[in-house]
Amino acid sequence: MLTNKLTGAGGAAEKTYVEDVFSTYLYTGNGAAQTINNGIDLAGKGGLVWTKLRGNGSNQLFVDTIRGNTNLLFSDKTDAQISYNAGITSFLSDGYTLGTDNDGYGFNYSAASPTTTVSWTFRKAPKFFDVVTYTGTGVAGRTVAHSLGSVPGMIIIKSSSNAATNWVVYHRSIGATKWLALNLTNAAGTSVAPFNNTEPTSTNFTVGNSGWSNANGYSYVAYLFAHDTDTDGLIQCGSYTGNGSTSGPVVTLGWEPQYLMIKRTDTIGSWTLLDNMRGMPVGSNGRDLYANYSDAEYNSLAVSPTSTGFQLATTISEVNASGGTYIYMAIRRGPMKTPTDGTKVYNTQTFGGGGTAPPAFIAGFPVDLGFYKTTNASSNWVTTDRLRGTGELNFNLTSAESANSVQTFDYQNGYYNATGTYSQYRSWMFRRAPGFFDVVCYTGTGAARTVNHNLGVAPELMITKKRSATGTWIVNANITPSGFSYGQLNGTTAFTDIGYATYSFLTAPPTSTYWGLEAVLNDSGSTYVTYLFASCPGVSKVGSYTGTGANTTNQINCGFTNGARFVMIKKTSGTGDWFVFDTARGITSGTDPFLKLNATTAQTTIFDCITPYSAGFNVNDSSDAGINTSGATYIYLAIA
Repeated sequence: MLTNKLTGAGGAAEKTYVEDVFSTYLYTGNGAAQTINNGIDLAGKGGLVWTKLRGNGSNQLFVDTIRGNTNLLFSDKTDAQISYNAGITSFLSDGYTLGTDNDGYGFNYSAASPTTTVSWTFRKAPKFFDVVTYTGTGVAGRTVAHSLGSVPGMIIIKSSSNAATNWVVYHRSIGATKWLALNLTNAAGTSVAPFNNTEPTSTNFTVGNSGWSNANGYSYVAYLFAHDTDTDGLIQCGSYTGNGSTSGPVVTLGWEPQYLMIKRTDTIGSWTLLDNMRGMPVGSNGRDLYANYSDAEYNSLAVSPTSTGFQLATTISEVNASGGTYIYMAIRRGPMKTPTDGTKVYNTQTFGGGGTAPPAFIAGFPVDLGFYKTTNASSNWVTTDRLRGTGELNFNLTSAESANSVQTFDYQNGYYNATGTYSQYRSWMFRRAPGFFDVVCYTGTGAARTVNHNLGVAPELMITKKRSATGTWIVNANITPSGFSYGQLNGTTAFTDIGYATYSFLTAPPTSTYWGLEAVLNDSGSTYVTYLFASCPGVSKVGSYTGTGANTTNQINCGFTNGARFVMIKKTSGTGDWFVFDTARGITSGTDPFLKLNATTAQTTIFDCITPYSAGFNVNDSSDAGINTSGATYIYLAIA
């Protein structure tokens, strides 16, 4: 999952990952100097930071490394750039710093209640993004060189010195005879003046004699976005036609997007901005902003991401009027790098254990899956994930999904919108990453089909639940010589090994890009979620073992160096519970508290079940119906 791009330095190639060139970063303004560490090298590579207050009316703020950190433009206004010293004060190799922002533009505005801000950072990189400045000549056919290394898919131009000019936009789907304005809702206009009726090339773009793009003596900035259809590409600029239905058109990109900009072109419509950090869930409300307005964000069911693109899920005219024509710019979801450190993709924490302000459960990274339970009392397991938004499921129940508005994921370091400290509540949190873990939502067809995923390797453990109605949690695991067996997460039954030739849920072994389903787990019109895990060297291990009996130590080698921090175990050869252990509550040389994913009971604390082992974990105990019964077989998921 990597891509080779030319750096422009001597023709040398570098590996480009989306997490190195794009970031949606959410933070709370405090009115004092603070640092935004988003992992983007702005000091060395350069780029654009686009900032907007989420809950308050405020301008859309553009600062780039070419014009300098003190020069500010607004995409919702025609104003020339202004000089502002209290916004972005410096560019860093991993982000940027903020000043006091006393005028309250929105960079770091502090209000009576916390004010959340979103910033989208685009780093200059071949086949992704470039920033160019130039001085207008007033001569039609003037060319401007760029370093995008490919033909631009979209170009946004603004005069930084003239307050009477719109933000003029070229998009490959409407061509160089047409134009749009980022600060307006207008339909695509026809004129040769902005882009001289000349398509851009991989080395330059052309402007006419329009004051919006080339007035004599005026200063301009151009933001260039690539269109890359390679299998490992990061960005695409395309178009679609709306159908006016909540089952809207499906757009295929080849990957799941994390950011979308959409604009209607045949009539008026705002520039809709969506991203998966603020919320772009499947089947529930996401959060919209509009590039041409200063309004606070809206709740809207607009788009449902898929593993290979997105589907329109609303009838609103901004994105899906019947017969309406639309353009979009989409950026691939990351991370694309395979993790090497388990602490970057898994953590466990008590409610408020990392602090009293939201989020309630702190992971230290953006959470994609979180499940929690009271450890000292009987209660259901609550399971939620970023892709489903506020939807709740319960590991121990078969009930359909329900909604809970506090189950929010719009934080950089955790999830759940609540305050307080409740040590009896504990959550286990996971981040999607290639080779480790993925989440897929799909709608059943009622017939044998394939479902795409972005795990990047063949999954070894798959957990599926129907969302739209009652249904058992089905677990498929690659634990037998014949391939995948299946069991129930909400029960204790043994796993069934019947191969792929008969009724087995899966039609064939899953691949690195998809899995095949029979008609089961695939009811026509029903919605489902699947969690996919794999063995990632030094990070996770999906495996199986045979019990050695009481009063023995069964050493499980996972290939780790500092032992397992999370262990899930289930007997597959007979009835048995789904045991969960972690180092925050145990995995010591003494008693090890455990919980059962299939049960509501409080944790059990009287058995010495597993002990530390640097390469994985040791299984010791067989007294509680067995995680080490002699001759019995078990499946496990361990995370370092």
